Amino acid sequence: MPKRYFAFQNFDATKHVRAAIREKTISHKHAREIAVAMKGLTLEKARDYLLDVTNFKRSIPFRRYKNQVGHKSDPGTMSGRYPQKAATEILKLLDNLESNAEYKGMDLDRLKIINTTVHKGRLLKRFIPRAMGRSSAKNDAMVHVEIVAQEA
Repeated sequence: MPKRYFAFQNFDATKHVRAAIREKTISHKHAREIAVAMKGLTLEKARDYLLDVTNFKRSIPFRRYKNQVGHKSDPGTMSGRYPQKAATEILKLLDNLESNAEYKGMDLDRLKIINTTVHKGRLLKRFIPRAMGRSSAKNDAMVHVEIVAQEA
């Protein structure tokens, strides 16, 4: 098993807790925008926010990747979307983060997300057969997501 490194530099095992998912087939752009929206929230607020995204009640504001993205009626959101697939995977990551914090004996009500990092992973290159003996490329980009929380 290869040794995995984290992007967060000043990790202190006594006051920080972290969790990561590797090689997930979710959109890098969606994961990045979710990560920006979650930073600074408590664990419970982040979970409620992502559950509302999956139920189409609140949108994720798209700040960087906003070309051809429609406006939403959420307060404070201009361009936004409801990335359900990425939100459900990050919800699983939040559950993992919570269980890691519980194992360390931290107070779950005081946990605050201080860092979220999204990296592009491996690219799966495949082909789809098309008509008349041709084929088209089907490339799936994998994504690594890391979350670090701290007791506030």
